[in-house]
Amino acid sequence: MSAGAVLLARAGEIATVILSNPGKKNALDAAMWRQLATVFAELDADETLRCVIVQGEGDSFAAGGDLAEFRDARADVDSALIYHAQVAAALQAIASCRHPVVALILGPCIGGGLEIAAACDLRIAGTAAQLGAPINRLGFSMYPPELAGLLQIAGPATVRELLLEGRLLTAHEAYEKGLLNRVVADDAAEAEVLATAQRIASGAPLVARWHKQWIRRLQQGKPLTEEELRASFAFLDSADYAEGLAAFFEKRAPCFTGN
Repeated sequence: MSAGAVLLARAGEIATVILSNPGKKNALDAAMWRQLATVFAELDADETLRCVIVQGEGDSFAAGGDLAEFRDARADVDSALIYHAQVAAALQAIASCRHPVVALILGPCIGGGLEIAAACDLRIAGTAAQLGAPINRLGFSMYPPELAGLLQIAGPATVRELLLEGRLLTAHEAYEKGLLNRVVADDAAEAEVLATAQRIASGAPLVARWHKQWIRRLQQGKPLTEEELRASFAFLDSADYAEGLAAFFEKRAPCFTGN
C-alpha cells in the first residue's frame, strides 16, 4: 500500500491542505507529519493568502497516527521523543500560522486527527463526524505537548472524558462540549466551510492576523505591557484601516490589500 501524503490546493486567497491516506482513513505516518509542518511553514510565509482549510481526503478527516509504524518508530524513549517532536512541530505550525485555519471534519477525527483539528482556529463538522482519542485501549498515553492543544480548546472536564473513557463523541456531543464551532449536514459541510473561508478572506487580512496574535497572547494569562497596549493600535497606520473607514462612509464594499 502506498504511503500517505499531505496535498495542497489553492483557489485565489484560500488554500486547502488535504490529509491523504485513504486506505487507512487518512491516518498520518511520520512522513505526513513532517510534510504537514513544511506545508504550513510555507503557507505562513505567503503574504497573499487569507485563509487555510484543512480536510481529509474522502469521507474521513484523519484516524490518528499510523499504528503500523509505532513498533519501530516508538521502539524506545529516544525514538518516541523524536517521533512525537515531529508531531508537535506540525501541530505548532498549524496553531501559529498567521492566517486563519478552518477544519472541515467529516467522519473519523481521532487521536492525531483530533489534535490537528484542535490546532485549527475554527472546526466545522458534518453530522456523521466522530471525535475522540481512544488510546486507553491501545495502552499508551497522549504526549503532553500534543495534549496541551486539546486541553486549551476543550477544557479539563471534556479532555478527561475523552481520555479516561476513550469513547468517541458524536458531532453534536462535540459541539455541546465546545470542541466544534458548527455542525451541518454532511453533504453541506464542504459548502459551509468554503463560505466561512470566503467570509474570512473578505475581511482585512492584517486584522485577522492581529486577532490571532492577541488571542494567543491573552491566553497566557499575563497582563499586557504598556508597549503591547500601544502595539494593539498598529492598525491606525495601515492602508486597510483607511480603506475600511472610507468604504463604510461611502456605503460600498471594502477592498483590502493587506497593507
